[in-house]
Amino acid sequence: MKKILLLAVLALALPMAVFAGTSVDYTNSGGTLSGSSAGLSLSGSVLIAANGLNGGGLITGSNLGSVSFTTGALLSGNLQMGGTFGAGGSFTVTGNGTDGIPNGVLFTGTFSSPVSWTLVTLANGTHNYTLIGTLTGTTGGSSVVTQGVTVQLTINTGKGFFNGSTTISSGDTNISSVTAPEPGSLSLMGTGLIGLAGMIRRKLKA
Repeated sequence: MKKILLLAVLALALPMAVFAGTSVDYTNSGGTLSGSSAGLSLSGSVLIAANGLNGGGLITGSNLGSVSFTTGALLSGNLQMGGTFGAGGSFTVTGNGTDGIPNGVLFTGTFSSPVSWTLVTLANGTHNYTLIGTLTGTTGGSSVVTQGVTVQLTINTGKGFFNGSTTISSGDTNISSVTAPEPGSLSLMGTGLIGLAGMIRRKLKA
């Protein structure tokens, strides 16, 4: 029983040692959301907060950079009543070097699956729209693949419907990355764990 327990601990130690995860949350405000059957695009949206960037805490400001994106073409539904847009396109978060935010691209990627465009009719008969999509890309100049989810909310369009262009109220994008060590580091760690397993086995036989 003791041997099984030690081997189980050893097996669990490997994935925890190999991968280290980080998560960054970006908040944007304003900007023009334009749409047609060719896709949706956001331009002119300002980055106003970043939490967890480079392992740090919450940074806020009136203009820390920008957030922009394009989606694939309309797959189903329509612009007015809601629908689904194709994967692909682009998604970029850029910093402008103020308040501790790096100057340059913070995240660049694409939508990794179809993007939902949802109409919500409120009790007073007015309309809200929400865009939700999953992302894959890279953070900064890194080659490490990162994944994320973005939620972009349009302003209330009153009792009318989306007519191809509107100003969004806010957006939130969470980017998570899993960093794996270099192959050489993995080999060294594997050799060490094998040696440790041998020591445990010898102790159990003694």
